[in-house]
Amino acid sequence: MKIVILEAKSLGDDISFTSFEQFGEVKVYPNTTVEEMPERIRDAEILVANKLPLNRETLKDAPKVRMVGLSATGINNLDGEYLKSRGIAAYHVAGYSTEAVAQHTFALLLYLMERLRYYDDFVKSGQYSDCGTFSWFGEPFMELAGKTWGILGMGAIGRKVAQIAEAFGCRVICCSASGGHYDTPYRQVEWKELLSSSDILSVHAPLNSYTEGLMNREAFRAMKPSAYFINVARGPVVDDAALAEALREGWIAGAALDVVSKEPVPRDNPLLEIQDSRKLVITPHIGWAPVETRRRCAEETAANIGRFLRGDHVNRVY
Repeated sequence: MKIVILEAKSLGDDISFTSFEQFGEVKVYPNTTVEEMPERIRDAEILVANKLPLNRETLKDAPKVRMVGLSATGINNLDGEYLKSRGIAAYHVAGYSTEAVAQHTFALLLYLMERLRYYDDFVKSGQYSDCGTFSWFGEPFMELAGKTWGILGMGAIGRKVAQIAEAFGCRVICCSASGGHYDTPYRQVEWKELLSSSDILSVHAPLNSYTEGLMNREAFRAMKPSAYFINVARGPVVDDAALAEALREGWIAGAALDVVSKEPVPRDNPLLEIQDSRKLVITPHIGWAPVETRRRCAEETAANIGRFLRGDHVNRVY
């Protein structure tokens, strides 16, 4: 059996793929473009990818493919109807990054809200040494205790964030973009109330027809001027230009992002014009990327091949 790993570098240079070798011959490519796919997958029976599109155009010249395995949770790059028409099974990795993304959510918020860049620079520049007092209050910030934390998307990550927010003393509310009902102890509210009531609003929802472009000008205008916005889910949930305007005009106090609409972020993205880290913090899609998390993802991707071979449908999406 020939297994082709097309985007190994997406999991990092420090990740081993030896666990895949128990299932057959393994060919590993650090990166692959759509143009390079036909030649690389021509004889493959199992493909492992991350962000590459897996559809009629990219798979039409690979007649032997029986399974595609994503080293990721999101399945937006899969053409499910085409895969089903070919009888190609598709698996993803679910739940491997819940703790990591929740951890990054709070790392982003606290760095932004407590003005940590400003205070670190203040000390290291020597200004603290010369200020004449044991403490300095140049940039005020707030407590989390007593604030309302709104969550869009109450899946595993949303629930984990809710638990941590409660530990900080926050009141948690949540909303489903599709209007569905969550089985959760937290109060579920309508979209408009989530926007107007949240002191912190974090996004943990998948990208779909309900969420794409949901955070637009109208949404940011409906938020509190003192509110903080966090997106660690999918970039296209947010209209980047609208968020940049919201930050420039003071519609919200600040934003922290681990994802943007196109990755890597183009140099002409309007968000890059906002260099003040007291208003905006952006990290390069690393919320899922602690070492343990990436290793877990690779091992689960390999385990999905074993599941496919023995007919186990756990983690199977098509």
